[in-house]
Amino acid sequence: MRKFGLIGFPLSHSFSQKYFTEKFEKENIADSSYDLYPLESIEEFPALIKAESELIGLNVTIPYKEQVIPYLDELDEKAEAIGAVNTITIRDGKLKGYNTDYDGFSNSLTQWIGANPIPEKALILGTGGASKAVKATLEDLGVSYQFVSRSSGEGLLTYEDLSSTLQHFKTSTLIINTTPLGTHPNTTELPDLPYNQLTQGHYLFDLVYNPLITAFMQKGIDAKCWVKNGLEMLHGQAEKAWRIWNS
Repeated sequence: MRKFGLIGFPLSHSFSQKYFTEKFEKENIADSSYDLYPLESIEEFPALIKAESELIGLNVTIPYKEQVIPYLDELDEKAEAIGAVNTITIRDGKLKGYNTDYDGFSNSLTQWIGANPIPEKALILGTGGASKAVKATLEDLGVSYQFVSRSSGEGLLTYEDLSSTLQHFKTSTLIINTTPLGTHPNTTELPDLPYNQLTQGHYLFDLVYNPLITAFMQKGIDAKCWVKNGLEMLHGQAEKAWRIWNS
């Protein structure tokens, strides 16, 4: 039996197990299983690897996309450049990290924008592991970006800054939510933005996928913006991970 799984905490609303279990059934992949491994601390990771000797592939989610890196033997070039890992291969006792969030987000974003001009400026809401894959994508597309966080820091705007100085919000027409705000069951939560300044020229991309229309996206819909959720990105990163595990 080839075993795959997901580490993170909490994992109660995980997409991955359902996705891969259904994939195995649909594609008649009989020798594989996918399990959840909730780790309250990343320090539990080596014990998991030791105990689950049949594991050959793992996905990594919040909050361990950066914390897992010191436990790996090697990083794929893109994962190293991004500084975050969401996919791991286990071969001959060696652990190698990859970042398929990059592929999932990049493909989803460019297909969504389509024939329209790529916005020149973007706001990245949040500074966690997923935000790093978004940053790398925007750099490769030539889009300038600004990180937005609840707390101030070097190179960061705060949500208060956006509301008090509206220039960034008005000129950065691509806004990407990489925070978990709005995820089920806390569906009324959303980033603290001056939504009354949204125009039909704004694009709102929410990495959250449950619910399919988040409170953040609804604000965009109300303002007649373009909106997109993270489900297509999620499918894309999962399929890329599968290809890596089977390469």
